Amino acid sequence: MKTLILVNGELYKPDILRSRIRAEEFDLILGADGGARYACSLSVHLDAIIGDMDSFSDLEYKSSSKIKLVSYPAEKNETDLELALLYAVEQGADLIVMVGVMGGRMDMTIANIMLIAQANFNQSRIEVWHGEQTGWIIKPPGEDISGYPGDTVSLIPLDGDVSGIITEGLKYILKDEELTFGFARGLSNLLEKPTATIKLSKGLLLAVHTPGRA
Repeated sequence: MKTLILVNGELYKPDILRSRIRAEEFDLILGADGGARYACSLSVHLDAIIGDMDSFSDLEYKSSSKIKLVSYPAEKNETDLELALLYAVEQGADLIVMVGVMGGRMDMTIANIMLIAQANFNQSRIEVWHGEQTGWIIKPPGEDISGYPGDTVSLIPLDGDVSGIITEGLKYILKDEELTFGFARGLSNLLEKPTATIKLSKGLLLAVHTPGRA
């Protein structure tokens, strides 16, 4: 099941996001609290709004009988996005796409990105869409990345040093090597073929694919 989550950050390149969303068929569309306000901009209809509702005051949505409200107290351990992700997983989502993940608050942006590495969500593939860019986690043994020659691909270690990395189809190749946490060696590589292969034996990589040279 494909799920779209609208997050209460900044909506980057909404025209591009609207086209990408239109090209998919999402079975479930969620608003993570204030992210629900982006439904009109993205031409989607919400199935549910998740969170403590502290950033959401649109009475039109609140009074709509077609939108489910899953409300939590303001004092809680989880962010509204984390609760929306948990809800999506409980509904059986195997692909979750998040938009509006980044924004003015640095702490929230970092926390939102780090959420996709949580073990609680391992059964689902989670993607961050930021305009035309896509971010996701690559776990052992690895996977292929599709695109066009000249696209930018960055590989960022998330949980300490990531080892046993072998790449094919990228300009700067790795041969059973390590990417060290906190260093930028894996940034701004380039696809040389329509498909690149990324293999790794240990750790988690945050992959970011940007069409064209970034």
